[in-house]
Amino acid sequence: MAVSEIDAPAPYRQITIPLADGTVLAARLWLPEAAAGPVPVVLEWIPYRQSDLTAVGDAMMHGWFARNGIAAVRVDIRGSGNSDGVLRDEYLRREQDDAVEVIAWLAARDWCNGAVGMIGISWGGFAALQIAARRPPALKAIITCCSTDDRYADDVHYMGGCLLSDGITWGNALFGQLARPPDPLHVGARWREMWQARLDAVEPPLASWLAHPTRDDFWRHGSVCEDYGAITCAVYAVGGWTDGYSDAILRLMEHLSAPRKGLIGPWTHVYPQGGAPGPAIGFLQEALRWWNHWLKGEDTGVMDEPMIRFWHGESLHPDARMPSIGGHWRGLPAWPPGDADSHRFHLDHGRLSEQAPGRAATLAIATPMTCGLAGGEWCPLDGGGTGPEFQTDQRLDDGLSVCFDSAPLDVPLDLVGKPVFEAELSLPGPVSILALRLCEVAPDGTSARVTFALRRVERPAGLGPGDRFRLRLALKGVAYRFAAGSRLRLALSTAYWPMAWPEPAQQGLMLHLGTARLDLPALPAAAIALPEMAPPETAPALPHEVLWPEAIRRFTTIDAATGRTALTIETRRQATRLGELSFHTEGHEVFSILPDDPGSAHVAITRRMHMDRPGWAIRLETFAEVGVDAGRFTLHCRLDAFENDALVFSRSWRQAFDPAPLPV
Repeated sequence: MAVSEIDAPAPYRQITIPLADGTVLAARLWLPEAAAGPVPVVLEWIPYRQSDLTAVGDAMMHGWFARNGIAAVRVDIRGSGNSDGVLRDEYLRREQDDAVEVIAWLAARDWCNGAVGMIGISWGGFAALQIAARRPPALKAIITCCSTDDRYADDVHYMGGCLLSDGITWGNALFGQLARPPDPLHVGARWREMWQARLDAVEPPLASWLAHPTRDDFWRHGSVCEDYGAITCAVYAVGGWTDGYSDAILRLMEHLSAPRKGLIGPWTHVYPQGGAPGPAIGFLQEALRWWNHWLKGEDTGVMDEPMIRFWHGESLHPDARMPSIGGHWRGLPAWPPGDADSHRFHLDHGRLSEQAPGRAATLAIATPMTCGLAGGEWCPLDGGGTGPEFQTDQRLDDGLSVCFDSAPLDVPLDLVGKPVFEAELSLPGPVSILALRLCEVAPDGTSARVTFALRRVERPAGLGPGDRFRLRLALKGVAYRFAAGSRLRLALSTAYWPMAWPEPAQQGLMLHLGTARLDLPALPAAAIALPEMAPPETAPALPHEVLWPEAIRRFTTIDAATGRTALTIETRRQATRLGELSFHTEGHEVFSILPDDPGSAHVAITRRMHMDRPGWAIRLETFAEVGVDAGRFTLHCRLDAFENDALVFSRSWRQAFDPAPLPV
């Protein structure tokens, strides 16, 4: 691909960063070409291979920072890409120690003014928060995108105590990432020795995650919610309502005492300059204002604006191919706002009513396990948020759920914040899953999920079958306007497959209607309308060739003889060529279950990763299978590595894990 001199990507240097223990990390550095003196530097700290997998996007973002007076560095953490060492799991103490050391090293360069920022999305966003809590002196500010402050309660592994299938998919993907080789073009002949060390050390991350089904020290590590006060540098928390991680932004605004700002748009798990479903915004321009304020001491006005800017959505169109959502920007000076009224609805025999029911009743909820197929994925990610991973029309799941509808609205109803459901329940067994979905039902019957919640509901200790207890459950935060003429629908189910793994021995639950209500926080009086944000800007991409675009197939089959329902996802990632190197990934996932047997849930995932250069071809194949046997989770994993089509490594793992303990 030809690139003119004017439009050429900003030049970068391939550098190495030595650590005290002798480990050498590989990195790319972008420096401003016309800097009058030392400049601040922004660090992105992730394991996703700066010399190939992220190279195109890195040039577009970090090259843009360099063109605007900010140096930028993309480091492959220990054991990833072309860096020395092995990587064993997410967010380990060793990773944080290394980052603290790297920040000090960057601050000491003669081209640096001593001020360092961090930016990152997903893993990089987690890392920015975790490293900020370590308080390296040179780290003055961070931008954390699509991340969480709570690794157990609000991450891809578990939600409300429920095991998430997204975590199983991610566990298999990370399994392969841990085993990728360095590139001989960058590390020379020692690449094979480095690769063998990674292969010999690799263990399936899923094993660690399944071994910790409750909030213990494993998950407390790296969860900055354990001590918000540890973070003293400035924090800009960014994400999208469609992403899995939006609630963390609200908690950070509420609990941090450091200078902070929040931005929540109509996006999924992507940087906002490429934000889908959209609109995308000029996020790099916004980031530059942040960096210039905190790293250069310039008065950019960024801290004079509302603490939190959010997209107030409306007219949600639930289309799994590409949903759309209208709306506009609003701002609030603080979170929580403290001055918002609420709309209260009572649950009464299929109705959401503003009047409390005149009589009590008990309603049994025992949902077919196949409820949830219209729910999409916990964190839509494939294709930059353009794959068929979103929710679709909820009528499929509504028909399997217990639903409560409001009357058609006479006027629009605004929701800003976290809806709260309260009710008295009783359980015939010790535990059940409860899924709540708040939907907007259009006059034509289309049902769009506005927000939802999942909870592993346990019968409190000391209570027996049928004994009543009170549950308070907050749904995910959202800002949304329900249109006049539409209806609100609250759908309750004891299954949400395949997003949430069912409890193997669950028996449903009983809802006591006279006690059940839903509170919706209204638009705060302090909210102000904000103008549209600038359109996206980036630096040019690295010269590259797209050999084929991403393609995803997602389909459901039902075995008429057994009733087993299977969701199959076939993915072929975009194939890219950089110079002589080409790379792509293929995946095949099957999630299956019987409608009347929670213990029949089963997942099988195969993933193949390819890296090819003339005379050098690498293929990694990973397999992960999760099921249930005698009430225990079973895990079967396999890793095969090929060099030029010759098998050079093969290993299998079989393990079993106890689920979360049941109440006594």
